[in-house]
Amino acid sequence: MRRREPAVYIITNKPKGTLYIGVTSNLPQRIWSHKQRLVDGFAKRYGLDQLVWYEYHDGMEQAILKEKQLKKWERPWKFRLIFESNPTWRDLFEDLA
Repeated sequence: MRRREPAVYIITNKPKGTLYIGVTSNLPQRIWSHKQRLVDGFAKRYGLDQLVWYEYHDGMEQAILKEKQLKKWERPWKFRLIFESNPTWRDLFEDLA
């Protein structure tokens, strides 16, 4: 299990719904926090708690660069990225355990 490695992630509230792109050093803990509504802000306001895409990185600097890159992408590009690895948009949180 890769708990304490930098990761970029995308969460949503439903397939093709609102997306949130984030970066963290502990993906399972961060997603659990989103699911428990412990993280104030955009994700909590829109009920974003389903992990639909993530990518681990060797360092936090790389993860932050990837996050910034993805945030500049157009919405259809983000959907394609998710669909390529998770065509049913299932919640990947269980895979982290």
